Amino acid sequence: MSLHRIGQVAKHTGVSIETLRYYEKQGLVDTPSRTNAGYRLYSEKTIRQIEFIISAKNLGFSLKDIQELLNVRVDKESHTCEEVKTRAEQKLEEIDNRIQDLTRIQLALKQVISTCSGGPESAEKCSILSALESDSSDSHS
Repeated sequence: MSLHRIGQVAKHTGVSIETLRYYEKQGLVDTPSRTNAGYRLYSEKTIRQIEFIISAKNLGFSLKDIQELLNVRVDKESHTCEEVKTRAEQKLEEIDNRIQDLTRIQLALKQVISTCSGGPESAEKCSILSALESDSSDSHS
């Protein structure tokens, strides 16, 4: 079994050393063994865990979600594919909701920008600032 020092793992996975330490502290990866000098030594299994975490993060899963998925991954016999699919569908729904929110924000920002002349005059009568001020006073009413 080959063991790898933290710098090697960071380079191989594209994850910073600080992030690897964080994953260890959060219990997302197995605690690595250490050399007599105290250097962390990561196994191939742990590197695969890190790669799994990266893949899940790239799909939008939070570290809490990933911890749950790792638990399923370790104990596959006690879980169903349906459970995993449900988690993925829930994540997709969250992403769809965020996209709707961002689209709404994008449209509102485009509208505010379109009303601004963007000229060299003083910002005293800037339509963007006015719109932001009216929005903030509306939310406090």
